Amino acid sequence: MRLGVLDIGSNTGHLLVVDAHGGAAPVPASSYKEDLRLAEHLDEAGAVSQAGIDALSAFCAQALVVAEDKGCEEILGFATSAVRDATNTEDVLAQVQARTGVDLEVLAGEDEARLTFLAVRRWFGWSAGRLAVFDIGGGSLEIAAGGDEAPDVAWSLPLGAARLARDWFGAGVPDEGQLRELRRVIRTSIARDAGNLLRHGAPHRAAATSKTFRSLARICGAAPSGDGPLVPRVLARSELATWIPKLVGLNLEELAALPGVSLSRAHQVVPGALVAEAVLDIFDLQELEICPWALREGVILERFDQLSVLDLDGDGVRDLIRPGTSRGVAAVGLGATPVE
Repeated sequence: MRLGVLDIGSNTGHLLVVDAHGGAAPVPASSYKEDLRLAEHLDEAGAVSQAGIDALSAFCAQALVVAEDKGCEEILGFATSAVRDATNTEDVLAQVQARTGVDLEVLAGEDEARLTFLAVRRWFGWSAGRLAVFDIGGGSLEIAAGGDEAPDVAWSLPLGAARLARDWFGAGVPDEGQLRELRRVIRTSIARDAGNLLRHGAPHRAAATSKTFRSLARICGAAPSGDGPLVPRVLARSELATWIPKLVGLNLEELAALPGVSLSRAHQVVPGALVAEAVLDIFDLQELEICPWALREGVILERFDQLSVLDLDGDGVRDLIRPGTSRGVAAVGLGATPVE
């Protein structure tokens, strides 16, 4: 089955087209994305601006065309922190639906953490034992842990790299006192519920996903993406601690010149690094393994888990029952023409 996953994040809109079936790893067939930066298109009241809604609608309309051109049978469309936390969420969703025909479902933070955990568990397998997973997105930090495919603890915090860059770095790099205050805010926020994970004991394996963690690992010496997804990559606590003072002293052009960093996200490197360091310190982890699978793969995997295959019928044909969509994720058919 060819499936499209339409992920509206706080930084990026991303349509991932995959070939997938139950019991197999989804194979990417095509990718279309744009830097929407919705987390930075919020007005003083916390609403997504009309310019942000217009950009989102245009992206969804084009993503639908791409999905149709690539032969997708279905799109799973969802939005995360920026739309979830906006004060005009319903208006954003209504305008996108009216202008494009795309129904986006808003994932709760806990579901975002849960689905990301599922993807990482499938990637590393049962040999990972009790697994802890951390994901720094544009708007939020997701944390989940457990010994099964479903985590026994999962929560979300408003500590995304884009959100912190907007709130703390809007006038440039904060001074030493402001950085210390930001560091305190990050660490108290994470530590407040850290016992939910730590009371079960240290995880056997700790992993990280997302562009922010991948970029930080690359800065600290991990292999480039061109070496392929199967190359082991880690973000070491000691290396990150050495790099943070250097990162604070660099301007945007210098940050963008670092390996794994783009100019569009250079302003998010320092706040993202402060969150990553806090995670490593508070959960007493020496390193985080970088997992190439994340939320999109979790959505795909859960969708195919829900496809029940019947026994061979009298005609010798297997029938697929599609009992419904993933919890919190809409399955959008591609038979209708988008509304202009």
